[in-house]
This record gives sequence, structure tokens and C-alpha cells, in this order.
Amino acid sequence: MPVLDKEEYIEQAYFFRTFYERLEENQPAQEILENLREEILATTRLPMALDVIRGELLLHGRLSAGMAHLSHYFTPFQTYVMEKSEEDRAKFDQRIALQVLEREARYRSEGATPAGLFVYQFECLARNRLGYDRGMRAMAVDPLYDAEWKEWILQVLQGLGMSEFSDLIYARSEFAVEERRRNGVEPGAAAVLFGRQEGRIARANRGKDPLYLFGALQRQLGYPAVPRPKSHDESFKIHPQLEVRLQRLEQRLQLIEAESQGKLDLSQFYARQPKFTDEGLAAGE
Repeated sequence: MPVLDKEEYIEQAYFFRTFYERLEENQPAQEILENLREEILATTRLPMALDVIRGELLLHGRLSAGMAHLSHYFTPFQTYVMEKSEEDRAKFDQRIALQVLEREARYRSEGATPAGLFVYQFECLARNRLGYDRGMRAMAVDPLYDAEWKEWILQVLQGLGMSEFSDLIYARSEFAVEERRRNGVEPGAAAVLFGRQEGRIARANRGKDPLYLFGALQRQLGYPAVPRPKSHDESFKIHPQLEVRLQRLEQRLQLIEAESQGKLDLSQFYARQPKFTDEGLAAGE
């Protein structure tokens, strides 16, 4: 598939972001697609793509089914991410998938580089545990990567677990070439895929968690950050009125349980215990 025009990626980013926002408002997916069909810029091919996606959604109940039919428009990686979020018993939230795709499309519209896109996509696979085999094979056929990039991505897939990720980046960087020449060593014929700064950052993160490398590249070079699921708020508090109703419900259940066991004591509900004395009788009243 060819690299799309900038306006296509802008509209894709709008589509993924708006779809996510309206899902948060509990709008039906079919209705969201129908409305977005009218909102998307008509000079792009996305409205026609949405027609296909909506049709497949009605037939199969999955967005990824429609995206898979549009391999000339959506990249295999985009389809793979959405497919993983729609699997039965999937642990990968569809809302996170939509945010992942929205940031990727926005990055492409801003002039993505192969190095930046590779790091972003690889972090998406690693952080969300989407699987490297199918995921990286989907990455390799992205139109932004040339033949050398494709070959290297498949080499990385074969070498995962045997080399540190930071070493893999450093070995194909301009910084590594400079260091070899400084030490009087021929740099070799392997293509340089990463710049000098990427190589320095990768070298500085040897022996560390790859997530630190991703964070450094995002801070220093402006690489897009991978969306993360929101953590549960432990300070969540029940509304006071709801809390009162729950307390009353609990009291009623306790009464029913006591009555069923023959232990119900009505004296606890008296406002004041009655007192009987003979003082009035003694006074002749």
C-alpha cells in the first residue's frame, strides 16, 4: 500500500479519537460510524472506508473485520491492534487500542520518521503484550519502511531474547559508526537506520528496562508516547445519599435474618422504655 496523504492521516486521527470519546458516552458503535461518515472530510477516502467498516460491524460485530478488507487504506499494524482488542476474553481494552491508533495517525500527519514509528509500534506491542510474532510481521509491511527497514525488523524479531533492545538500536545508529571509526574499526556494510542521538540514548540505557529507553526517546526526540490504561482511583468515595441507603438496606437484611432465626427483639426500637410505678396510686389518683 502507498503512503497516504497528510489529510488522510489527519482525518484518521479524528476518527479514532472521536470514536473513543463517543464510546465513553455510551453511544452505539453503529450510530457513531453513521454520524462520523458525515463529519469526515469528503475529499478523503475515509468516508468510503467507514461504509465498509459499518457494514462489517453489522455482520460480524467487529471493526477489525472491515479494516482487514481495506488493506490498501489501513496498515496491517492498525488492523492487528484493533483485532487484538476485539478478541474473545481480550485483556487489551478497545479504548486503549483506539488511543494507540489515534496517536499513530497523528504522528504520521506530523511527518513520522521510520525510527520514531518503529519505536512507537514496538512499545505498543511490548507494553500491552500483544505478541511479537504477528505484531512485528505486521509492522514490517508498513509503507513507511523501505526494504532495509523491513529486513532489519524481521531480524529483530528473530533475535528477541538474545540481545538487548538498546543494543539492537545502538548497533544500527550513526553514533555506533562514529565510535567504530574512532577506534579504527571498519563500520561494516549494514545500513544505518537510527541517528546519532538515538544511538547515544540507546547506549546510555544498556542493561536497563527498555521502558526507560522509550521514555528517554520520547523526552529527548519527541517520539509519541504510548497510551496507558488509567489506574483505578483508590480514593473513590460513595455518594452520601447512596451510603445512607446502603446502611438502611443492611439493617433490613439484619432484621430479616434475626426474624428467621427467632431472635428478633423489638425492644431495641422503643423510643423510651416505659416505666410503671405505684406513686400515682399512693396519692389517691
